[in-house]
Amino acid sequence: MDELTEAVLRGAPPEELAGLALPQDYTAAHLRQEDVPMFRGVADKDVRRSLHVGRVPLPELAPDEVVVAVMASSVNYNTVWSATFEPVSTFGALKRFARAGGYAARHDQPYQVIGSDAAGVIVRTGAGVRRWKVGDHVAVSTAVVDDQDPVTHADGMLGADQKAWGYETNFGGLAHYTVVRASQLVAKPRHLSWEETASIPLCGGTAYRMLVSDRGARIKQGDVVLIWGASGGLGAFAVQLVKNGGGIPVGVVNSERKAELVRRLGCDVVINREEIGIGRAPESADETVELAKRLGRAIRQQVGEDPHVVFDHVGRATFGISVIVARRGGTVVTCGSSTGYQHTFDNRYFWMNLKRIIGSHGMNLGEADEMMRLYRLGLLAPVVSRVYPLEEVGEAARLVQTNGHTGKVGVLCLADRPGLGVTDPATRARLGEDFLSPLAEERRPALVG
Repeated sequence: MDELTEAVLRGAPPEELAGLALPQDYTAAHLRQEDVPMFRGVADKDVRRSLHVGRVPLPELAPDEVVVAVMASSVNYNTVWSATFEPVSTFGALKRFARAGGYAARHDQPYQVIGSDAAGVIVRTGAGVRRWKVGDHVAVSTAVVDDQDPVTHADGMLGADQKAWGYETNFGGLAHYTVVRASQLVAKPRHLSWEETASIPLCGGTAYRMLVSDRGARIKQGDVVLIWGASGGLGAFAVQLVKNGGGIPVGVVNSERKAELVRRLGCDVVINREEIGIGRAPESADETVELAKRLGRAIRQQVGEDPHVVFDHVGRATFGISVIVARRGGTVVTCGSSTGYQHTFDNRYFWMNLKRIIGSHGMNLGEADEMMRLYRLGLLAPVVSRVYPLEEVGEAARLVQTNGHTGKVGVLCLADRPGLGVTDPATRARLGEDFLSPLAEERRPALVG
């Protein structure tokens, strides 16, 4: 173990951290460019085969960047996309990024360190960094934007050069160290552990923009919000945001076990899609209409009215249903498409009923910080369900790939056990473990501290 890593782990003061040399290389979960063809013609693209954990060089620090010692990270579905090299290999994105020259050229490597979430300690700051210092405890937001692009100052997600860190860039968060722009940083909630904090930025910020932001659905008190995949990473954040904002979350899950977990998050109405016969994607336009009507009846039976907003990140399998189920004048807000990108829907239910479809992607820094502020205020609960060590990141990603998880799957990087990083135990005690760990039963017993 190098001196800096040892100092971080024992909680050394900022002046000591600043005086120690950065390591020349570090341990990271990464992909290899030579593996890109490995899944061609293979039915089961098992991410455990493509994910490697080993040493990679630490990149040079740009003036607007910081080096973060990563205590914990988490698995997102873009981890699965990266590791299956689908729908396209992300090595192509690295090459395109590198064409900008300068410090961007560092990202074009024969390996890619992946991961779009992280929480840790700043151990070095670039010469142009003003608002952050060595020793700060931070979380990393996923949006990499050009702060010299005028449109970025209206909304960072509209910038033509906006990229998802650890997916469309190199040096991601599933590692012992990461290099990120200072414009990606938000302050860590002091009462949360490292793995709890690391579970928030990507899915939490995405859900916030979709539902709460003035660029999304702008939910209000009393809104009925249908949430597909309510027990997953995005869905678990959506349930809480709707409930916290005075809305009525209606969660869709595929088992009674997941239904019980979603109820713990505050979901007023939970629909087990298997029980009402919508457990698979519709095979025709007529079947889409039939399944949508079936779901609509189930919602009205329990709530008395149709949804104002439908929160859809599933894509092809659900989108046609979402358009029909939303009430007259309602909104479908969509991000991602884990079941496929080609969406079809019956336009009569859309145009004749004056509905809206809002495309949403990631979150800008203001939205990321507002989401984290809700955590700092103790208004929301983390949704970590299981925690794996970095050495077992393949197993963690496989769990997400096969939809065997609930909430978020955490990955311990430099932290050697769950529960570390809490610097405000009084607030944690006030909120209580029952509130802060609604999915705690899903943790791997061998790793629970």
